Amino acid sequence: MRTSRPPAAVLRQVSSEGIASLEFYPLPYVGDVRIGRDPTCQIVLDTRVYTGVSRHHACISAQNAAARDSDHGTWQINDLDSSNGTYVNGLRLEAAHHLQEGDRVSLGRQGPQFIFELLSSEDLAAHLPALADHQHDPDFDVALEGGSPAGQVTLSQLFPIISTGHDLSRKAYLGPGIITVLFVVSMFIAVGNPSWFNGILALYIAGFAYYFVYQLCGKQKPWWILLGAAAATALLLISPVLSLFITVFRDILPGQIPKDPAELKIWRLLLQMFFGAGLMEELLKALPVLFVAWVGPLLPRSRRQWGVAEPLDGILLGTASAVGFTLMETLRQYVPGIVGDVTLQARASSLETGLLGLQILIPRIMGSVSGHMAYSGYLGYFIGLSVLKPKHRWRTLLIGYLSASLLHALWNTTGFVNPAILALMGALSYAFLTAAILKARAISPTRAQNFATRFMHRNR
Repeated sequence: MRTSRPPAAVLRQVSSEGIASLEFYPLPYVGDVRIGRDPTCQIVLDTRVYTGVSRHHACISAQNAAARDSDHGTWQINDLDSSNGTYVNGLRLEAAHHLQEGDRVSLGRQGPQFIFELLSSEDLAAHLPALADHQHDPDFDVALEGGSPAGQVTLSQLFPIISTGHDLSRKAYLGPGIITVLFVVSMFIAVGNPSWFNGILALYIAGFAYYFVYQLCGKQKPWWILLGAAAATALLLISPVLSLFITVFRDILPGQIPKDPAELKIWRLLLQMFFGAGLMEELLKALPVLFVAWVGPLLPRSRRQWGVAEPLDGILLGTASAVGFTLMETLRQYVPGIVGDVTLQARASSLETGLLGLQILIPRIMGSVSGHMAYSGYLGYFIGLSVLKPKHRWRTLLIGYLSASLLHALWNTTGFVNPAILALMGALSYAFLTAAILKARAISPTRAQNFATRFMHRNR
């Protein structure tokens, strides 16, 4: 029986500031250790943070029995045909490389970095507390000695929640799941009260529609600023500001919304929708974004990330503003108006009117991703662009305002023409929004710190 243990090989991750972490990844003496974004890898890197890392990026393995039986071990790293390559001490791997203690491994030229180290038994014992905080479980000692006995089941395998630690909140989308449970319980409580039930359901659907856009943008933004933009727009809709906008855009300008749009020629209807819906509503929703953009430079330097510094900020705030607009418009105008009309005309039962209310509410809120959120997010891109590149600020803002308003007017107009054309316009609006997000991510000054979920993964 062996009385002393050979050096333990570990990978220690290096922070973006070049500081080696106290935590490390142990490398067992048998089997391959794959590094990448795929959940099947032994070292899994967060997809949202390390977008330049391939699903299966690199592999480290002990060579035969040498690592186990010698004093210093032999370890080899291979690149797994990754997109951005694997580098050791700044040189890109073209073939297998034997690692030496202190070698710096980088996944991509600007990707995450690790230091290869060999720890003695004493060093290993000294570092065990840090290892336990990171990823240590009862399998480690057995794997270090040459693999776990066949069929052995460990405590952490029987009770996975014991060993997952902080990964629950970072990788398992624990937050959205808990929020879903809270909303479900709230809807059960609200059964029998249609107004409360519709409001809770609308908030839930709108929240996840916005979460989708937030993940696609991939930039952190304080939740209270986003919530404030939505609340500000909702308040504007019940304030005298709305009456002022209606007077300007629908009474003074040719934006009167006709009672029977089908009687108008298509070009006339488009013109009225452009002024009365597009220009009016897009400016109203943009007011909170413009306010934050104006206040941002007045804040202390350490707090300027709260404002609008780039297009991604504008998109996030613009779409949040649209959520407030959509909720207020749907719950205060469309659902009560249509349900009230049906009740008066047909004396429908409460169940029938409740179902009709849901039939209006659900598609309007879900469709906001290709509706109000698309137009306002697109305009928000131009607001952020005007801040990032102020030389042509007014031209940038004018192009964004007119194009977002035109998309809005086309949606409203085609709704009276043909459902197929309406669907095409919704897809076009969503395409405009996602194109703006992709461009905003590409030109973002904080691109290296941003995350972004990939909804379609590459094979490698």
